[in-house]
Amino acid sequence: MGKNLVGNHIRKLRFNHDEMTQQQLADKVGVTRQTIVALEKGNYSPSLELAFRIAHTFNLPLEEIFYYGENTKQ
Repeated sequence: MGKNLVGNHIRKLRFNHDEMTQQQLADKVGVTRQTIVALEKGNYSPSLELAFRIAHTFNLPLEEIFYYGENTKQ
């Protein structure tokens, strides 16, 4: 298998939410800043629970934060 096919818009969403830092998001969802870095870089796919916590933080449905497919750079 190649590169992780699950992508996300977390970085863009953080900046659209009062320029939230990676650490602030990590604190809100209960993970380390390094986990947020890995998510944003596409090196890590979140658990379903973490994905829902992130969606809840941004008050958005999962599909507006995460996407699946060949073209993970949008």
